[in-house]
Amino acid sequence: MRVSLGVKTQQLLSRVFSPSAAVRWRAAQTRPLCSSSPDEEQPRPSMLRHLTSKIKATGPISVAEYMREVLTNPVTGYYVRNNMLGPEGDFITSPEISQIFGELLGVWIVSEWMGAGGPRQLQVVELGPGKGSLASDILRVFGQLRSVLGDVSVSLHLVEVSPALSRLQAQNLTGDGSREADAEDEPVYRRGETAAGLPVSWYRRLDDVPRGFSIFLAHEFFDALPIHKFQRTERGWREVLVDIDPEKPEQLRFVVTPAPTLASSTLVQVNEKRNHVEVCAEGGVVVQQLARRIAGNGGAALIADYGHDGTKTDTFRGFKGHQLHDVLASPGSADLTADVDFSYLRKMAGRGVACLGPITQRMFLKNMGIDTRMQVLLRNCSDPSTRKQLISSYDVLTNPTKMGERFHFFSLLHHSRLAKPRRPEGLKLEKKSPAPLPVAGFTELGFS
Repeated sequence: MRVSLGVKTQQLLSRVFSPSAAVRWRAAQTRPLCSSSPDEEQPRPSMLRHLTSKIKATGPISVAEYMREVLTNPVTGYYVRNNMLGPEGDFITSPEISQIFGELLGVWIVSEWMGAGGPRQLQVVELGPGKGSLASDILRVFGQLRSVLGDVSVSLHLVEVSPALSRLQAQNLTGDGSREADAEDEPVYRRGETAAGLPVSWYRRLDDVPRGFSIFLAHEFFDALPIHKFQRTERGWREVLVDIDPEKPEQLRFVVTPAPTLASSTLVQVNEKRNHVEVCAEGGVVVQQLARRIAGNGGAALIADYGHDGTKTDTFRGFKGHQLHDVLASPGSADLTADVDFSYLRKMAGRGVACLGPITQRMFLKNMGIDTRMQVLLRNCSDPSTRKQLISSYDVLTNPTKMGERFHFFSLLHHSRLAKPRRPEGLKLEKKSPAPLPVAGFTELGFS
């Protein structure tokens, strides 16, 4: 379906991407996504020792428990110990490549806020906000659209488990204007304000974020949540576990359980056709939380991640220095990830919300008008180096062989968002009922 975007979203985009905005582009990272790290990090024996001790004491552990320990262990977890983003880290995300990505998502948020009738309160909630680059780009859009937002109460809420990353986010978003809570068990463990006076709060759990109309963002969040792995055998479904290699006690290996586990008996769908399945139970819980909050308080959720719609099998992998890395080698030194099964998220969301997608990042960004905006930026950019960076970043974001078709967008919406507007009583000028406003990004939008 193609609709003419003659007023609302088009006006938002034109304000954000005016020619005068072109000079504010952050320098794009041009290092290839698979460049190698200059210094190979040494194995982290403390994490390996911790895992082998646990396995010796309790037996083989699930892949989900392995991921949870390796990534978020409070002492030696990968996400807890340092900053792993950017060219010198282990992976680069879309907001680090080009700020136009975050600016388009900022327009999407305002568009959905308008589609909901412009509530007096707008909470932007980001799960796993990385370095804060995406939030920073979104807030800059809010500043440019201040006349549209009016006196609405806007606040930013970040759900982050990493102390190191929360400090980096605070520096990027609030400068020196944040402070940590006095007690460790405070739901809000850090507070601050942006230069424009917008309040920012940090939480360890989504449940601690205040209720209210909210737009939730989860960019490369679900792919890092722990997964269970299952293998179909002649005797039925069996869970894949992590064990110590008996021939090499300092190494780990995968094993298949001889009997069903609680997870294999409850998480694999009855009509499953694949022979190997990955299930992210924690992701299902998070989506259920999002769905309940959207159904009860209004709002929307936008999920962007590596993923598929229930078709892939073995996607568990590690990244170190932008290279693929053995998931069981040097635990704690590399990022662990698995593609998001959007069909599972849709099922777990239930019928209380409407689901859109998944669609490819390439399609979403093109639907949001990235091509038109790139033309404006290039037309008003005379510096050859900046033009080269713009073209390179656009290619990385949209090229099907790069991020364009590897990443997908998926959305949860309140059912009222897709309902047909009520026709005013007494008016009989239209033969057809008015159509609901299109959801930006998920509909091909034409510029009139």
